[in-house]
Amino acid sequence: MAKESMKAREVKRKNLIEKYAEKRAELKKRVKEGDKEAADLLQLLPKNSSPVRYRNRCKISGRPRAYMRQFGISRINFREMASNGLIPGIKKASW
Repeated sequence: MAKESMKAREVKRKNLIEKYAEKRAELKKRVKEGDKEAADLLQLLPKNSSPVRYRNRCKISGRPRAYMRQFGISRINFREMASNGLIPGIKKASW
């Protein structure tokens, strides 16, 4: 299980990303056009407002690694749920 503080940090980052997404897109567009001032303004935005810093986590355990985007869970939880028959259409072959 992930620590509650780690989960809370990811929620905070997600909120910052949503808050600054429009402003960041506008500044990036201006930077591509060659505006040096826009590059300086982009640097002044909070670091956690960058989408690159957001980490996907398993909805069940909070595990950050081996995340399966299609299901929103980690591979470990996926395997347990598939073995128990909780995910329709998934058959256990040989894993």
